[in-house]
Amino acid sequence: MSTTPSAPAAPSSSRLGSIDVYRGLVMFLMMAEVLRLRRVAQALPESGVWKFLSWHQSHVEWVGASLHDFIQPSFSFLVGVALPFSIASRQARGDSMTKVTLHAWWRALVLILLGVFLRSTSRTMTNWTFEDTLTQIGLGYGFLFLLGGRPVRDAWIALGTILAGYWAAFALWPLPGADFDYAKVGVTKAWLEANGLTGFAAHWQKNSNLAWVFDTWWMNLFPREKPFLFNGGGYSTLSFIPTLGTMILGLIAGHVLRSAREPAAKLKWFAVAGGVCLLGGAALGWLGICPVVKRIWTPSWVLFSGGACFWVLGLCHWVLDLRGRRTWAFPLLVIGANSIAAYLIAHLFDAFIAKSLTTHLGTNLFLLLGKPYQPLLHGAATLFVMWLLLLWMWRRKIFLKV
Repeated sequence: MSTTPSAPAAPSSSRLGSIDVYRGLVMFLMMAEVLRLRRVAQALPESGVWKFLSWHQSHVEWVGASLHDFIQPSFSFLVGVALPFSIASRQARGDSMTKVTLHAWWRALVLILLGVFLRSTSRTMTNWTFEDTLTQIGLGYGFLFLLGGRPVRDAWIALGTILAGYWAAFALWPLPGADFDYAKVGVTKAWLEANGLTGFAAHWQKNSNLAWVFDTWWMNLFPREKPFLFNGGGYSTLSFIPTLGTMILGLIAGHVLRSAREPAAKLKWFAVAGGVCLLGGAALGWLGICPVVKRIWTPSWVLFSGGACFWVLGLCHWVLDLRGRRTWAFPLLVIGANSIAAYLIAHLFDAFIAKSLTTHLGTNLFLLLGKPYQPLLHGAATLFVMWLLLLWMWRRKIFLKV
C-alpha cells in the first residue's frame, strides 16, 4: 500500500501493478455487495440471469464455491504475495531485521483487533470473534513472516505440514453420536438434508467438527453477551491455520514473481501450479477424502481456491506487468492501492452513504428502471460514492497502512 498515484500504472517500483489490481478486483467484489443482487433476483423470480448473478454474490451453504467464496482466499493469498516485496523494500531502506520483525508482529496484532472492532460496531459490548477476514490473517501473519525470509523449500514443507496435520486432526476427531442434537447448534433437519455430509466426510460437518468443539471452549473465555454455542455460518477460529496455508501459497507466488525466471517460465509456472492445485483440491472432494468447504477452510479448499488464485495472478501479471495494458485497470488500482481504506469504508460507511443518497436524491431516481431494479441502482450509486472517496484519497496520496 505504499503506492504513488501518479498514473494508472504499476504504482510502486517495489511491487508489481498486478498485485494491486488483483487486490482491487477482490475488494471491488466485496464492496459490490451493496448492489443487492439477491433482492433483484427475488423481485424477478423468473429470470435465470439474475438468479445466476445472485448466487455468485452469496456464499454457498457448505460444500462447493461461488465467485463470492473466492474473495477471502484471494485477499489472504495476496497478503502472502506482497510479503517478499515488503521485506525487500524495508531492507532496502536500511531497516534492521529486528525492526522489520517487530513491525510484522505489531501488524498481526492490529489486524486481529481491527477485525474484532469491525465485528463489534453494532453490538452493546466487544464481540470477541475471530472468523473475520482481517482477524484470520492477523492470527497467521506473524508465522507467515517467519517463513518470508526462509528458502522457498521451507514454505512448501510448512504448507504440507499444515494441510496434512489439519486434515488428520479433523479426520481423527470422533464423529458425534447418533443422538447428537443438531438443532441445538443451529443446524436444522432441512439444512442437513440439503447440505449435510455423510460417511467419512461427516468429520467436516457443520457445527459438530473439531473446530466447533474448540470454539465452544475458546470463545467462552472472553466476556460475552451470552454463552457461545455455535456460529450461525459454521465459521471457526481455527480456520486461521489453513488460511495460513493459503497465505503460504501466496508467499510462494511472490517469490516466483521476484525471481530471475524468464517471463514465459513464470507464466508457465502459474498455469501449471494453478491447474495442479485446482485439480488436487477438487479430487480430494470427489474421492471423499476431504470435502471442499470454504466456511471451515478445509485443506482441499486451500488447494482448490489457491489454484484459482495462481491463475488470476498469472493472468494479471501477463496483462499488466508484461504487456503493459494498465489503463483499463485504473479504477481497480485506485481500490487495490488502498485496500484497508476500502475495507473500512465498505464495513463502516456503506449504510451511511446509502441513507444519505436517499435523503438528498430521493427515491424516484432509483426507480427509473422499475421497482425490481431499485436496490441495484441505489447500490450502484453507493458503490460509486465509495469509489470516489478512494479516488480522493488516491489523488492526495492518502494511504491507510497497518
